[in-house]
Amino acid sequence: MSRIEAARAILAANDRGGYTVPTNRLYPFQWNWDSAFVAMGWATFDFDRAWREIERLLEGQWEDGLVPQIVFHAPSEDYFPGPAVWGIARTPPTSGIPQPPVLATAARFVLERHGEDGIARARAIYPKLIANHLWWQHARDPDDTGLVATLHPWETGMDNSPAWDAALERVPTETQTEIRRRDTGHVDAAFRPRGVEYQRFIHLVDLFRGTGWDAVRMLQLSPFKVADVGTNAILLRAERDLLALAERFGTAEERDTIASRIARKETVIAGLWDEPLGHYLTRDLIGGGLIPVRTSAGFLPLFAGLHDHAAALAERIDAWRRRGIGLVPSTDPDAASFEPQRYWRGPVWAVVNWMIARGLREAGLDATADSVASETRRLIGDAGFSEYFNPIDSAGIGGGTFSWTAAIDLLLGEEAQR
Repeated sequence: MSRIEAARAILAANDRGGYTVPTNRLYPFQWNWDSAFVAMGWATFDFDRAWREIERLLEGQWEDGLVPQIVFHAPSEDYFPGPAVWGIARTPPTSGIPQPPVLATAARFVLERHGEDGIARARAIYPKLIANHLWWQHARDPDDTGLVATLHPWETGMDNSPAWDAALERVPTETQTEIRRRDTGHVDAAFRPRGVEYQRFIHLVDLFRGTGWDAVRMLQLSPFKVADVGTNAILLRAERDLLALAERFGTAEERDTIASRIARKETVIAGLWDEPLGHYLTRDLIGGGLIPVRTSAGFLPLFAGLHDHAAALAERIDAWRRRGIGLVPSTDPDAASFEPQRYWRGPVWAVVNWMIARGLREAGLDATADSVASETRRLIGDAGFSEYFNPIDSAGIGGGTFSWTAAIDLLLGEEAQR
């Protein structure tokens, strides 16, 4: 079986009827940002299935525009917390928090690949994308600062990043819900978040469930509140892509509103640059300052179109490559908090690399972009379609036969042929 065939086979094996699970058993439902990347992977060989991925994710969209982190299309006992813990009476059941909003970027990508034949599908989902971006503005940036708030580490997709350590200390460890983790039954506990982190994660779920998932109360009450640089950068990129869709399907008012949000976000995200650390950082919205932890999320403003510091960021990546460090580690390998095999505290993630490489290329830094892209393909080629990779010994770790890793390999494989 060729590499392309192997990647396609993983998507097919993880297909559950129009939506793709990240991997069998460990993640048995549809995850928001996973599916956006997976839709782009499907678009390399099956346009109908790519659109269906997006449409099925949007089956979980709330009336207020939220596209939740998880859509529980079918029951499974392999994952905690399941629908009962979230306590949301919807069909299909969902979680009550978002994930990084890649969806408009995915929709534009699929449409541009599909061409005129995709217009009807894109036109049908466009109002839902508009509603989702309005949700981010109203629910997470009601004061129009230009930075959206994150209220739970799971919302960032980078659950146990060292960037959250200090802010999570404010979150109590007591929970109303009994914690029955399933993840450590599928993969080594050394690869996953620690128990105390899960206690704080579930405390926040309990707190938010107690508000009835009221967005205003959640923003008021959460003891964890940050302006995540990764989420905000991804949202800025998505706003640009939404504007491109609005040029085809939207009104002049919608285009003006989106353009206004873009201009404001460009300014405030630029302000997340920290000169002493030479990196874009997350802002602690309770403590008020920038969180002095360099993570892979700090490269994502490149993906958002902010290129003022592109050369400095590229040099850091080039320096890691010269030292033999696998690109791009999720935490600075020189930091005391770096753990090369524990989830988002060090490992390399193919989806983040794809965004970083794209941003570098758009900034005109093709050599570094090529390094990130080729290193990602090398890791996958050597260790398989793993959830993530150890940047020190290149081992594949976490879940196996991972959908978004396969999708990224398809995308990078295509790009390498151009």
